[in-house]
This record gives sequence, C-alpha cells and structure tokens, in this order.
Amino acid sequence: MARTAVALALAAMLAACASGPAGAPQELRTASDTTTNEKLAGIRLQLASGYYQDGKYEVALDEVKQAINAYPGYAEAYGMRALIYTAMGQLPLAESNYQRALELAPSNPDLANNYGSFLCQVGKQAQALRYFDAALANRAYRSPVSAMVNAGNCSIGLKNYDAAERYLLDALRIAPDLPAVSEALAKVYFHKRDMARSRFFLNRVTSTQRLDSLSADTLWLALRVERHFGDKAMEASLATQLRKQYPGSPEYAAYQRGAFDE
Repeated sequence: MARTAVALALAAMLAACASGPAGAPQELRTASDTTTNEKLAGIRLQLASGYYQDGKYEVALDEVKQAINAYPGYAEAYGMRALIYTAMGQLPLAESNYQRALELAPSNPDLANNYGSFLCQVGKQAQALRYFDAALANRAYRSPVSAMVNAGNCSIGLKNYDAAERYLLDALRIAPDLPAVSEALAKVYFHKRDMARSRFFLNRVTSTQRLDSLSADTLWLALRVERHFGDKAMEASLATQLRKQYPGSPEYAAYQRGAFDE
C-alpha cells in the first residue's frame, strides 16, 4: 500500500475534557494544557515519522518507544508503530498496535482509516469496511477522500463493484483531479464491462501522468482497455512500458500468457 495513503495526525493530541474547580464547567483541552511529557512524546513521534519515511525502521521504532515511554496514552504513537511494523512485515505486531491505538482513541478517524487499510491489505476486506465507514461517519475527519478511495479499492477486492462505485464517486465529487480516484473508477468500470467509462477515467490519468510513472496495475488495465477498442499503437506502447518498468510483475506475466479478460 502506498505511504501517501497514510493520514496519521502525528503531532496532534487527543481532545479531552479538563476538569476545573468544583462546580466549574468542563472545558476542552488546548495547547496550554499539554504536559511536558506529552510535548516530548510529540517530538519523538515526529522524529519517528521522518525515519519511517526514510525507510530507517529500527531507528523509527526506537523513537516510537521513547514517545510511548514519555506518554503511555499516546494513541498516535501506537498507530505509527503499527505502520512501521507493517513495513517490516511484522503483521501480528502491527495489528496489536492498531488495536491498542483504537482502544485509546476509538473515535480517531485517521487511525480507523489506517487500520482499515491494513485489514484490507491482509485479506480482511469485510472487516476493513467497518473501519472506513467509521472514519467517514466522523464529521471532524479532515481526509475523507483517503477513506473513500481505500473503501472503494477494498470493495473491488470483494468484487462488490456497486459499493466501490458509490465510495469512489463520492471521492470524485470532493477531489476530481486525484489520480487515485480515476484509477480506481477505471478499474470498477472495467469489471462492470463499461469500457467507455473505464477508458474515460484512464485518459484522465494518462493526460496528467507519464506512462513510465504509472503502476503495473494501471498499465495492465489500460492495455486491456485499449485492446478492447482496437487501438494497436497504444496497446503496444503500454505493453512496452509494462515490460520495461515491471518485467517480473504478475501483470506482465498475465500479458505474456494472454490473460486479457481476467
């Protein structure tokens, strides 16, 4: 899964109520209520995020450990550790950290979206959709398109193309220029055998991105669509890119055996 799909609010503290003198109304926590340990944990988590992005997973893990030692209730730190463990292939550890994060912050939509992405990645698509829907139900969620695209792709994995279409059309209304939305919709319409619409959304992608920047999945999809329409030149160009960029990919293997309708 692409890291750009990750939407953890790495430096944000959980919203909570601070109690005042007896009889005084409760107030929402603000920045001035943040303790020294919480500030230290936030700094450590920012460092962990940077190391994670650089692929320095062991160093990132150590920074997360220090963040949690400073502030054991830091839900986002457990979420960050889950991302690191996922990248390292330590899936049981990743799942336990997601679960701990959501125990601490059950209403956090970023954590719900990320856990849903993880579940979809490990083949638990039906369970994943509940977390995407929970994230989308949160009116304070700042990145709903991420959950919509993730839910759409997860629904494609379940072969529930009508549900995928609904999620992705919602995403299209909010972010019409996001390539991930057009790529996913192209896939939906290919599976629904609506080749004209599939081609339309693929053209939206290829009009703004170079062919050599496309994923193997997108190149293979575009190749099959152009083959359907009989555009031999475009099919050949896409096949060349698939061979050059991804010679060992399952998509190129499918092309070689002529599995155009799979």
